[in-house]
Amino acid sequence: MALTKVPNKILSSPCTLLSANSLKKGEFASLIVDMRDAMKKNNGIGLAANQFGHHISLFVIDESLAAEYEVPSVFANPEITEYGKETEPMEEGCLSIPGLWVPIHRSKKIMFKALDEHGTKIKFRARGMLARVLQHETDHLQGMTIQNRASEQSR
Repeated sequence: MALTKVPNKILSSPCTLLSANSLKKGEFASLIVDMRDAMKKNNGIGLAANQFGHHISLFVIDESLAAEYEVPSVFANPEITEYGKETEPMEEGCLSIPGLWVPIHRSKKIMFKALDEHGTKIKFRARGMLARVLQHETDHLQGMTIQNRASEQSR
């Protein structure tokens, strides 16, 4: 399946939440495998379900990044519950907007909660590159891209 690109409307509206029960039953297991494959094939570090044509609140991140920070690599219904005051800019790209690289200011530390791929509630503090990737992918599930974030930050 091809990745969804801007201006596809699926990328600009908040995604539907998933039930913990549907995750526990493994209803999204094959989608998760397909999303991981698509992310790797396209040299991504994260991929939201809406970038893959599914309007659901789910994303995957690179497994080596997850291992480095000792967190899962699949997140459903993510929520950033606290943003650190200190931010830093970094150029970000997006698989849904090929060729665009823009500086985005993001919090260096966040508090994050979600469900893992088995429907288990998780909560942790993220920092560094992990915090940046989680913010980027959570933005996607809320209907926001780096294009929106860059124009919002330039105001």
